[in-house]
Amino acid sequence: QVQLVQSGGGLVQAGGSLRLSCAASIQSTRTTYGMGWFRQAPGKEREFAAAVNWNGGATDYADSVKGRFTISRDDAKSTVYLQMNSLKPDDTAVYYCAASRGATLYIRPTDYNYWGQGIQVTVSS
Repeated sequence: QVQLVQSGGGLVQAGGSLRLSCAASIQSTRTTYGMGWFRQAPGKEREFAAAVNWNGGATDYADSVKGRFTISRDDAKSTVYLQMNSLKPDDTAVYYCAASRGATLYIRPTDYNYWGQGIQVTVSS
Protein backbone atom coordinates (compact mmCIF):
# COMPACT_ATOMS: atom_id res chain seq x y z
CA GLN A 1 0.00 0.00 0.00
CA VAL A 2 1.20 3.51 -0.84
CA GLN A 3 -0.07 6.77 0.60
CA LEU A 4 0.81 10.05 -1.10
CA VAL A 5 0.62 13.41 0.65
CA GLN A 6 1.02 16.57 -1.40
CA SER A 7 2.13 20.04 -0.40
CA GLY A 8 3.31 23.28 -1.94
CA GLY A 9 0.40 24.61 -3.94
CA GLY A 10 -1.02 28.11 -3.77
CA LEU A 11 -1.53 31.38 -5.59
CA VAL A 12 1.19 32.90 -7.74
CA GLN A 13 1.38 35.62 -10.37
CA ALA A 14 2.05 34.80 -13.99
CA GLY A 15 5.77 34.33 -14.56
CA GLY A 16 6.31 33.10 -11.02
CA SER A 17 7.37 29.72 -9.66
CA LEU A 18 6.07 27.06 -7.31
CA ARG A 19 7.41 23.71 -6.17
CA LEU A 20 5.03 20.88 -5.43
CA SER A 21 6.06 18.01 -3.17
CA CYS A 22 4.61 14.53 -2.90
CA ALA A 23 5.71 12.48 0.11
CA ALA A 24 5.16 8.74 -0.13
CA SER A 25 4.48 6.37 2.71
CA ILE A 26 5.07 2.85 1.46
CA GLN A 27 3.97 -0.26 3.31
CA SER A 28 5.30 -2.79 0.87
CA THR A 29 8.36 -4.82 0.05
CA ARG A 30 8.27 -3.24 -3.39
CA THR A 31 10.57 -0.23 -3.57
CA THR A 32 10.42 0.75 -7.22
CA TYR A 33 7.58 2.92 -8.43
CA GLY A 34 7.15 5.07 -11.46
CA MET A 35 5.85 8.49 -10.41
CA GLY A 36 3.86 11.12 -12.22
CA TRP A 37 2.10 14.46 -11.93
CA PHE A 38 -1.28 15.18 -13.47
CA ARG A 39 -3.53 18.21 -13.41
CA GLN A 40 -7.21 18.90 -13.80
CA ALA A 41 -8.68 22.29 -14.60
CA PRO A 42 -12.37 23.06 -13.95
CA GLY A 43 -14.59 21.42 -16.54
CA LYS A 44 -11.69 19.52 -18.11
CA GLU A 45 -10.37 15.98 -17.93
CA ARG A 46 -7.34 15.08 -15.89
CA GLU A 47 -4.24 15.48 -18.05
CA PHE A 48 -0.67 14.28 -17.87
CA ALA A 49 1.99 16.81 -16.87
CA ALA A 50 5.21 14.93 -16.04
CA ALA A 51 6.58 11.49 -15.18
CA VAL A 52 9.79 10.02 -13.81
CA ASN A 53 10.89 6.40 -13.86
CA TRP A 54 11.84 4.32 -10.84
CA ASN A 55 15.41 5.58 -10.44
CA GLY A 56 15.07 9.11 -11.79
CA GLY A 57 17.04 8.24 -14.88
CA ALA A 58 14.28 9.09 -17.33
CA THR A 59 11.59 11.75 -17.45
CA ASP A 60 8.76 12.74 -19.74
CA TYR A 61 6.70 15.92 -20.03
CA ALA A 62 3.56 17.12 -21.71
CA ASP A 63 4.31 19.56 -24.51
CA SER A 64 2.42 22.26 -22.64
CA VAL A 65 4.89 22.22 -19.72
CA LYS A 66 8.11 21.13 -21.40
CA GLY A 67 10.95 23.55 -20.69
CA ARG A 68 9.09 25.11 -17.75
CA PHE A 69 8.41 22.20 -15.36
CA THR A 70 10.92 19.76 -13.89
CA ILE A 71 10.06 16.51 -12.16
CA SER A 72 12.55 14.94 -9.78
CA ARG A 73 12.63 12.36 -7.02
CA ASP A 74 14.58 11.95 -3.80
CA ASP A 75 14.16 8.35 -2.75
CA ALA A 76 16.06 8.92 0.50
CA LYS A 77 13.16 11.19 1.46
CA SER A 78 10.52 9.17 -0.43
CA THR A 79 9.49 12.40 -2.09
CA VAL A 80 8.78 13.48 -5.65
CA TYR A 81 8.89 17.13 -6.68
CA LEU A 82 7.46 19.21 -9.48
CA GLN A 83 9.31 22.49 -9.96
CA MET A 84 7.12 24.83 -11.96
CA ASN A 85 8.67 27.95 -13.49
CA SER A 86 7.35 30.64 -15.83
CA LEU A 87 3.82 29.83 -14.74
CA LYS A 88 0.90 30.90 -16.91
CA PRO A 89 -2.79 31.36 -16.10
CA ASP A 90 -3.46 28.23 -18.20
CA ASP A 91 -1.50 26.24 -15.60
CA THR A 92 -4.26 26.87 -13.07
CA ALA A 93 -5.58 23.49 -11.97
CA VAL A 94 -5.70 20.94 -9.20
CA TYR A 95 -2.44 19.00 -9.36
CA TYR A 96 -2.21 15.33 -8.43
CA CYS A 97 0.81 13.14 -7.89
CA ALA A 98 0.53 9.45 -8.62
CA ALA A 99 2.52 6.25 -8.16
CA SER A 100 2.60 3.25 -10.46
CA ARG A 101 3.59 -0.29 -9.51
CA GLY A 102 5.36 -0.31 -12.84
CA ALA A 103 8.89 1.08 -12.91
CA THR A 104 8.98 2.97 -16.18
CA LEU A 105 7.36 6.15 -17.54
CA TYR A 106 3.59 6.33 -17.81
CA ILE A 107 1.39 9.09 -19.19
CA ARG A 108 -2.10 7.61 -18.79
CA PRO A 109 -3.97 8.00 -15.50
CA THR A 110 -5.04 4.36 -15.77
CA ASP A 111 -1.39 3.27 -15.50
CA TYR A 112 -1.19 4.60 -11.96
CA ASN A 113 -2.31 2.71 -8.87
CA TYR A 114 -2.10 5.34 -6.10
CA TRP A 115 -3.04 9.02 -6.02
CA GLY A 116 -2.39 12.00 -3.79
CA GLN A 117 -5.17 14.15 -2.44
CA GLY A 118 -4.73 16.90 -5.02
CA ILE A 119 -3.56 20.46 -4.44
CA GLN A 120 -4.73 23.73 -5.95
CA VAL A 121 -2.40 25.85 -8.05
CA THR A 122 -3.77 29.21 -9.16
CA VAL A 123 -1.86 31.51 -11.50
CA SER A 124 -3.15 35.06 -11.75
CA SER A 125 -2.62 37.24 -14.81
